[in-house]
Amino acid sequence: CGPNIPARQTRSTMQALAKQRCSGRAACLMARPAQFRTRLNVYNAAATSSKTVSGRMAELKSQNKVAFIPFLVAGDPNLDTTATALKKLDEVGADVIELGVPYSDPLADGAVIHTAATRALQHGTTLNSVITMVKAVTPSLKAPLVLFTYYNPIIRRGMDRFCAQIKEAGVSGLLVPDLPLEETTAIRAACERAGLELVLLTTPTTPKQRMADIARQSQGFVYLVSVTGVTGVQEKVQARVEQLVQTLHDVTDKPVAVGFGVSKPEHAQQIVSWGAEGVICGSALVKALGEASSPEAGLASMEQLARSLRSAIPQ
Repeated sequence: CGPNIPARQTRSTMQALAKQRCSGRAACLMARPAQFRTRLNVYNAAATSSKTVSGRMAELKSQNKVAFIPFLVAGDPNLDTTATALKKLDEVGADVIELGVPYSDPLADGAVIHTAATRALQHGTTLNSVITMVKAVTPSLKAPLVLFTYYNPIIRRGMDRFCAQIKEAGVSGLLVPDLPLEETTAIRAACERAGLELVLLTTPTTPKQRMADIARQSQGFVYLVSVTGVTGVQEKVQARVEQLVQTLHDVTDKPVAVGFGVSKPEHAQQIVSWGAEGVICGSALVKALGEASSPEAGLASMEQLARSLRSAIPQ
């Protein structure tokens, strides 16, 4: 059964070996089997890959960078193209990506996005198919994804179920444009239970005190609508946006991202010069992608515009 070694000698030998092998915590870890170390590395990679909107915005702010936040409509021209477009925007350097769920009565959206949503619905795009596509794409995205949807689809599915499903699919935040601040309590609670961040909007007609109330409740960033009206491509960003950005900075230290009407690199540069922490571009990208002669041509046009906007924003 083996050599006859006194118990005392055996214990002292084992203690010496243990001391030699585990002189420090790091040494102990390195002494463990390679398979265990591999599992540790996989776990650490999974932990660091968790994406939050507020985390990304805070990281950019600490580096004096401004967020590029593009928006697309899911399913226009089709979901496969949307998936490819999301990956291209991520490769271009999007810091946060907004994805709109197509809806039949998009109250906040102008002709470009409304038409894109109509095309997507006509092609058979559903909430379930959008969630399935998102679940397949998000593992490859560095940028956190914010889902933009109107309230009716959420109510129809049930708030907790909706939030849990999109979180499981890899969504980081939610934006519901047709909910006033006073009606956000329930959806905010559902978001918190699911681990989502709820982004809220302010407009040019929002009084300063209400801006403060909205900013207090908004997570990730405060979405500043630059126009009185709906989304759409504009020739220039209205000068009053500078004062609106300043007013928000007076009442909150959260990042402010400006959207609605941003379509050119000059617009992005102007918004950055006014002190905003984020630039949101939607209609121009949606138009480039969805109104081209083919999905391939749309992807090329969208990527070209996205790169021009990205290059105009400090990174």
